[in-house]
Amino acid sequence: MYREEITHYSHSLDREMHVMVYGKRGMPLLCFPTQDSNCHNYEDFGVVDQLADWIDGGKLQLFVVDTVDLESWSVKNGENSWRSARQEQYYHYIVDGVVPLMYERNDEAPAVTGLSMGANHAVITFFRRPELFRGVVALSGVYDSNLFFHGWMDPTLYDNSPECFLENMPTDHPYVKLYNSRRIILCVGQGAWEEDGVRTLRNLERIFHEKGIHAWCDFWGYDVNHDWPWWFQQLRYFLPKLMEH
Repeated sequence: MYREEITHYSHSLDREMHVMVYGKRGMPLLCFPTQDSNCHNYEDFGVVDQLADWIDGGKLQLFVVDTVDLESWSVKNGENSWRSARQEQYYHYIVDGVVPLMYERNDEAPAVTGLSMGANHAVITFFRRPELFRGVVALSGVYDSNLFFHGWMDPTLYDNSPECFLENMPTDHPYVKLYNSRRIILCVGQGAWEEDGVRTLRNLERIFHEKGIHAWCDFWGYDVNHDWPWWFQQLRYFLPKLMEH
């Protein structure tokens, strides 16, 4: 399998960041890791092995990014405006730094995915810039900024809270039509450690329905836990829906 680690400087974050690339062709997939993790997350926990047939067969190319969650979402007692600004800087690193890097290596329209906290990043990125992606698969996210910021909000955090900005989006906003030309898949299990994921996806499902956004919100069984073996199955199930789109 082709494997490359890219080190590049992010002006928005003012630091070096890293991207792991797996494969040389196929649908480019921007991959957000689990909370507080780095670009080796998908390889270390077996996702790359699970998708190896598609990668080696030229159907799928992964771009796995670093996170800065430890400076934004995961901070327990930090200054909230700095935390939200750091998330905004990370968002700009992704759309202004990583997405162009993907297009340099692959001219196919990319998709975006994420696991757990990575699902939050995938949803933020997709719904803010749907013109950049063919679709999104988000697994076991918790789409409620209140859980991380305890009721605090500013305009920057609002822009990174899809449960807020989608709720207030007019039904005739041009993005609604654009969303509906893409493939939107959000999934959560209903087993251990998925309670907040179920609650917040139900809320997004309601918002999608009210806005006329055609999204597939899938709730798997009560034995489906917030854990890697289930994410392996979900990726195998859902990613072909994007590759075919």
